[in-house]
Amino acid sequence: MRRVEFHHGIGNKVSYACRLLRKAHRAGARVVVTGDAAALQALDRELWTFDEQEFLPHVLADGAAVPERLHATPIWLSADPASAPGERAILVNLGRSVPDGLERFQRLFDLVSSEAEDRQEGRQRWKAYTALGWDVQPHEVKDEARG
Repeated sequence: MRRVEFHHGIGNKVSYACRLLRKAHRAGARVVVTGDAAALQALDRELWTFDEQEFLPHVLADGAAVPERLHATPIWLSADPASAPGERAILVNLGRSVPDGLERFQRLFDLVSSEAEDRQEGRQRWKAYTALGWDVQPHEVKDEARG
């Protein structure tokens, strides 16, 4: 069964996504991150600077053609998750709606901030994932200082 790990109560979704992506990369996962253009650009910038000791290889696919030599990059940032090349089992949603192309992935991390509007939109996504038959597992974020 496909699974959604619903991480909620996040103070800063971009910083949290960086730590989540670091864990995924260390485990050898190939990941797609989706959201609106502003969130993806902020994540791209943060991935370059959040850890001085480690680089997370990633590509920001912002609508322009990505050179084929970069298609194997393990972390793919795109508003269109279906456009990511190759096999990728994990999707991370920074967005405020259910992402298109879910059927391609086995596992989804949906990140929800502590802001009231984002929490309300998160509740709607939870209902949508459940209606699609995905197993939704909640993870309340209590201490973001730990990576």
